[in-house]
Amino acid sequence: MGLTGRWRRATTVAAAAGLVALSLGWSTAGVLAAKSSGCEGGGFSVLGQSGTVDTTVASPPATFTVQGKYNRFDVVASTFEVRDYKFLPTTNPLDMTNGVVTPVWEYKRPLHGGTLTSAVSVSLSGENVVLTRTGRVASGAALTMKIQAADCAAGGIFQMEVQRADIDPATGLPRKTIFVHKLADVAGIVRPFFFDNQNFRDRIGQFVTADANGNTVNCTPSADNRFCVQVTQRTNVGNDNSPKFVGRDSPQGGPAPNNTVRIAHPECGSPQVPTIDHCGGVAVWLVASGGRMGFVTGEDGVEVAPPSSQCTQNCQAQDRVRGRLAVLGFPFPVAADDRLTPRLCTPVRADCPL
Repeated sequence: MGLTGRWRRATTVAAAAGLVALSLGWSTAGVLAAKSSGCEGGGFSVLGQSGTVDTTVASPPATFTVQGKYNRFDVVASTFEVRDYKFLPTTNPLDMTNGVVTPVWEYKRPLHGGTLTSAVSVSLSGENVVLTRTGRVASGAALTMKIQAADCAAGGIFQMEVQRADIDPATGLPRKTIFVHKLADVAGIVRPFFFDNQNFRDRIGQFVTADANGNTVNCTPSADNRFCVQVTQRTNVGNDNSPKFVGRDSPQGGPAPNNTVRIAHPECGSPQVPTIDHCGGVAVWLVASGGRMGFVTGEDGVEVAPPSSQCTQNCQAQDRVRGRLAVLGFPFPVAADDRLTPRLCTPVRADCPL
């Protein structure tokens, strides 16, 4: 349980969280990681397609719905902005909804400034969907957007990728794209919020792993033990309805300067020492071309995972290390001084484009 109003001691962060490296190449279908038991009976229907499909849809409506058993969301066809992402209540043992429809994102908005005009490529297989569409940015350079999702109760279930051909003269690399992730703002007990996970903060700097029984134990790092991982600060998404509901943003990009980074907002944070410049209802990311922003939920959202590995093709959204990493969980209910405030960055500006 969280301890509301408790004074947080200053903690030295021994290592940066390493917003991790990936390649500049596209990942392929089926990369999202979730326990198969959490996806039982899952599968999406979209643009009149369902089952196992690999096709294109030439003239999609302006906004279309991706409907599953566990999740649903809308997609703006011209930009691939995602709107109204929510979990649906089920009887699955990994269900995080506590029996009610659970909104998560008001929108996940890629500010690439372009327009997607091609047919929409639709690939459906089992619980997975991959949507791809191409177009041009304002300069006329090529633009490609991809959405991958898994219809599951929990796990690594969503990612959005961008690839663009216009060059940033400061780096000589393709321009990065601002992604704005705004949490749903609904009345009642299912209003989601970002919070500083005290279970992680209490162990910052420690090296931990899971023993044979799945218990968290301290360990000594070594070059041949990738399951012994140092704990860093963890920002999660939670709500006041469900003691199981938890998630986190999961970024990947290439090596600096083509990495993917969160834009800090000094007007936001928490009483923790040291604080983090993160708002309670919105996160703004600068995403590398060829990089992605994922959404990881449930146990996967609170495990102490190593940085994602770099790759150039067939990139996995999550390394296959299930059961070998420490899972720290999260306090419920979340203490008031662990919740990041204010909800939105203000005023509206280039790095706060609400």
